Amino acid sequence: MANIKRLESDLHHALTEILREEMKDPDIGFITISDVDLTNDLSYLTIHYTVFEDAGTKRETAQKALERSHSFIRTALAQRVDIRKMPQLRFRYDESLERSERIREGLKKVMNDE
Repeated sequence: MANIKRLESDLHHALTEILREEMKDPDIGFITISDVDLTNDLSYLTIHYTVFEDAGTKRETAQKALERSHSFIRTALAQRVDIRKMPQLRFRYDESLERSERIREGLKKVMNDE
């Protein structure tokens, strides 16, 4: 389990660098990797991301761009992270920030109503 957590940390760091330094697709825009989950058998890596939509990038556009770039990202990860077999990548939008913002706004409204 500790090895998986270490691999997740290494993969998260490498992904952040790849998106920041190597990706040229303008549709990706300003993406933040919020978390990565590696399956116990190391066959799948789920990449949770958020999009700063005020920068002009929409969630659906970013998802399509990430899917198009799947092979490039996987190859770049294999070059940076020491792992026997690079897992398949799955991209998932992380809705937790939006959820927490809705909760915060709801609480703010309730507090103002009192």
